[in-house]
Amino acid sequence: MLLAIDVGNTNTSLGVYDREELVAHWRLTTARERTVDEYGVHSRNLFELAGLDFKAITAVAIASVVPPLNFTLRRMSEVYFHHAPLFVDNTTDTGVPILYEPPSDVGADRIVDAVAAIHKYGAPCIIVDFGTATTFDAINERGEYLGGVITPGITISSDALFARTARLPRVEIKRPSSVIGSSTVGSMQSGLYYGYAGLVDGILKKMREELGEHVRVIATGGLAPLIATGSEFIEEIDDTLTLDGLRLVYERQGKK
Repeated sequence: MLLAIDVGNTNTSLGVYDREELVAHWRLTTARERTVDEYGVHSRNLFELAGLDFKAITAVAIASVVPPLNFTLRRMSEVYFHHAPLFVDNTTDTGVPILYEPPSDVGADRIVDAVAAIHKYGAPCIIVDFGTATTFDAINERGEYLGGVITPGITISSDALFARTARLPRVEIKRPSSVIGSSTVGSMQSGLYYGYAGLVDGILKKMREELGEHVRVIATGGLAPLIATGSEFIEEIDDTLTLDGLRLVYERQGKK
């Protein structure tokens, strides 16, 4: 079985694959201060709760955008799962040409998202990943990674609004019942939700004009189900896109 780990700035997702089947997956808070042993014990506890045998893991694949954690996760994989992990980056053979300059600036999560989107939905396509930052990735009809757009995530926007204003409270990010808020909280929720949905669709409209009207749009990331409901252009929500991409990239290495 394969253990796939997607390390983001806010959350870390883990998935266990038995060949092509995702048999378990978890989303955790990314903790930069956590030690090798803490990650190892935590991972084993998750396996136990899911009724899985950690000794059945035969490989580990990692996409990380948090470099300080790379050594910790490498040692965790070696000590607790007895396998040197595959770290995906722009030099990994993924089958997707990267036309971004420089290619090393493309995050591992964006690379494996592209691999999975092409495999599952075809090209051309646009992937919107709602993470700490919201990223928009463009894949042309030849399956080449062109680049995209990076914007502050909706949680960053919410935190900045709370931090930089004296009287506005921190609010839950949710879709309000109406655009016109009848309270301060409702007004803030409306601004965050509909403002962000408008940002997403405004960018997607321009990207579709450049790529062509028939491009598919796939959303992933923790807040994808929330924001996608307010989008005119998002067609698919895929919670496990990044983990699936890790599996596909790992399998490609064994076929070379």
